[in-house]
Amino acid sequence: MSPLPPSSVGIELSDQQRLAWLRLIRSEKIGAATFIELIKRYGTASDALEALPELTARSGSPPMAIASEQQAMAEMGKIQRIGGKLVCLGEPDYPAALRATDMAPPVLTVRGDKSVLRRHAIAVVGSRNASLAGIKFTERMVRDIAATSANGNPTYVIVSGLARGIDAAAHRASLQSGTIAVFAGGVDHIYPHDHAGLANSIVDQGGAVISEMPFGWQPRAQDFPRRNRIVAGLALGLVVVEAARRSGSLISARLANELGRLVFAVPGSPLDPRSEGTNDLIKQGAQLITSASDIAKAIDPIAAVPAQTNYSLDERRQPEMVIETSNQQRQKLLGAMGYTPLTIDDLIRHTGLSADLVQMIILELDLAGNIERHAGNRVSRI
Repeated sequence: MSPLPPSSVGIELSDQQRLAWLRLIRSEKIGAATFIELIKRYGTASDALEALPELTARSGSPPMAIASEQQAMAEMGKIQRIGGKLVCLGEPDYPAALRATDMAPPVLTVRGDKSVLRRHAIAVVGSRNASLAGIKFTERMVRDIAATSANGNPTYVIVSGLARGIDAAAHRASLQSGTIAVFAGGVDHIYPHDHAGLANSIVDQGGAVISEMPFGWQPRAQDFPRRNRIVAGLALGLVVVEAARRSGSLISARLANELGRLVFAVPGSPLDPRSEGTNDLIKQGAQLITSASDIAKAIDPIAAVPAQTNYSLDERRQPEMVIETSNQQRQKLLGAMGYTPLTIDDLIRHTGLSADLVQMIILELDLAGNIERHAGNRVSRI
């Protein structure tokens, strides 16, 4: 098996294109799904930026704040000064597994070796208040995963969130074989602060730290589930070593399941609260594991299959047609939506509007702040 995913192909953006991508994703109300729809519709980030004022005006909302070229250049300068780089969705170094998700971050900030992002990944998460047994198991399991090699190179890179406990143990045990730490804040905001040395070791020893958030962003509580979504999306499978019934690790497991990733759980004593969550995961269908070989047997066949996406962000392609919409059509679609997420296909069938028209109206409503996008191509009213 090749240590690189077969689908790690793409086109490098020019510096000017990368600047436009950064401006677009840093603009107000532009999330991952909206960004992708804009590029598909207008062809380039530059053209999408030019179209934003008219799009928001058509929906009757006030003008949105669009990131300026000066703001984007300032952020790029700060990233470069700490040795960081930007990797955009569709470029060769963008992780193939993450790209195949429907909410892939359009721009990642990376410190470290970008090439590690091309390798197949396994996520390892667990309790911050980990037991000594949990930490020892994690270290042994991660080293055994690293020992699985192709052509003398480690096949799998370990992904985690740099948290205390199991996350930190997974990173430390995979420093030599390759590890990726995903931040909830900007790449310059290491959390927890006492893991600065570990973060630097990851970068110095051939791994990478990454974030979708702007440089200088201080992580908030709501940013950690976003971080967990990337941890799950980067990997072919996610291993939960220890987790209480209410924990961020279980959020990661749920997100991994929604993304179609394999979910593994290490069983523990029924008397230990740190194992209640993992034991529940096994009851709910997660694969019980007791060694790295259990993981390899399940993941190796998946790693041999190229990741697929149903869209292209190649700026050389012809953009999709920009559809004219009316206020009556917008109200019809909005009236069909509720506060429970519905698939876009359901809305097309219910309203009788064409697929292109529905997609265009959803884009306008999204930019106006009237709706929220969800995983699985679903939307709801706000």
